[in-house]
Amino acid sequence: MKKILGFATIAISLLMATGPIAFGHVLSTNSSSTDFVYSANPIAVQLSPDSIIPQAVPYCSSHSLGSIICYSPNFIRTAYNVPSSPDGSGQTIVIVDAFGSPTIQNDLAVFDHTFGLPAPPSFQIICGTGGCPTLAPGNIPHDEVGWTIETSLDVEWAHAIAPGANIVLDVASTSSGNSINVAEATAIQQFPGSIMSQSFGIPEYLITANNAQVMQADSNYQAAMNAKITVLASAGDSGATNGISTANALYPSSNPFNTAVGGTEGNPYLPPGTAFSCAPNKTCTSGLVVLNGGANGCALGPRPGFPTSCIPTRYGGEQVWNEPQFDAATGGSSSLLYGLPSYQQGLGLTARTTPDVSYDGAVNGGVLVYYTALGSPTWFVVGGTSAGSPQWAGIMALANQLAGHPLGFINTAIYKVAQSSNYKKDFHDITVGNNQLVGTQVGFDATKGYDPASGWGTPNVANLLPDLVAVASS
Repeated sequence: MKKILGFATIAISLLMATGPIAFGHVLSTNSSSTDFVYSANPIAVQLSPDSIIPQAVPYCSSHSLGSIICYSPNFIRTAYNVPSSPDGSGQTIVIVDAFGSPTIQNDLAVFDHTFGLPAPPSFQIICGTGGCPTLAPGNIPHDEVGWTIETSLDVEWAHAIAPGANIVLDVASTSSGNSINVAEATAIQQFPGSIMSQSFGIPEYLITANNAQVMQADSNYQAAMNAKITVLASAGDSGATNGISTANALYPSSNPFNTAVGGTEGNPYLPPGTAFSCAPNKTCTSGLVVLNGGANGCALGPRPGFPTSCIPTRYGGEQVWNEPQFDAATGGSSSLLYGLPSYQQGLGLTARTTPDVSYDGAVNGGVLVYYTALGSPTWFVVGGTSAGSPQWAGIMALANQLAGHPLGFINTAIYKVAQSSNYKKDFHDITVGNNQLVGTQVGFDATKGYDPASGWGTPNVANLLPDLVAVASS
């Protein structure tokens, strides 16, 4: 499910290429019939070295695509109406990733300095009894390089939404189901009342309901619910079918104890390579975000992509994330493994269906990520549903702080809020687009209210928080 575009300059001889480097949508089981290999989800586009300055506006310059829309924290926070208070203080976000990254502490520090964010009160890295793994970029089957980018994305953007929260990076020794399960079991025991983010998955058609690792993971999620831990998971980047002919969800987002996060893109969506501009003091849209050109206007300038006077002002519009040029679309489907949970009854569904909610997942309209694991300082713009899971984890940290206690399993409350009179003010209902991956025959259309392409939609965070807390605490 991983693609890295324009990555040749930093991947040394291991990944030298002149075009996109594709790591594939289809995940495979390993040699054991009771284990499988997870994959992380983001699609990363390398930016030109001179295109990043503080408080970046959304007009970047990339090596491979030319102009591309990219968002810094202030743009995303403005679009989704994220308040400055609460800020997640006193809460803990657990980021689960395989392999980790040897430079994540430095990467987060540079990210924070660039965008004027405070350091997290605590940033802790926990690994198994053998210690943290040593990076092996040549481990292509397990995509260790991809996991390092995933680690930077997850940590930086959970922190961007909840800068006052403690961050725990929970590192699995490999990307196998068993290793991930062991890492999560440890974190569940150590951090009750936390929020856990999982930006990885495997198509359900590649696993079976009686798979030992699925049963172990299901036991973990039950334990997490008992420990008042909110667990989130990305819904996938390969449409309704995960690249085959039959609709199926991505696991573990399909587990009923997890909150599945799908993807959106701007509406209007501006194709990569579009000549962006916004005249001085004029109001324009970059899709997700409405902006003002400020005194000097917004256009590619002497430092490509980042005229400093461009100011985000409010939410723009969204549609279902579906970018054929990246061979990607948001996951979302009924599950092959799980029956209909109680919180989804009354919606015309026949089984557990993902996603529950959505968030910006576009590549052209992705988020800025700082990265140095392979040696060279690099900025990426990153898309995929794996960008949404850690940011929703940040939102839940704000909710826990506002409540004064952990809300834990949150799906029941989300569905109650979404089916109340507060829905229109708390969520952006996505009604445009579908999640039919290019080259496949099955997908679902966005409709009013809940749908398998976007769930209940994306959050208006300042409005959602008090309503979610009130319902979850009742």
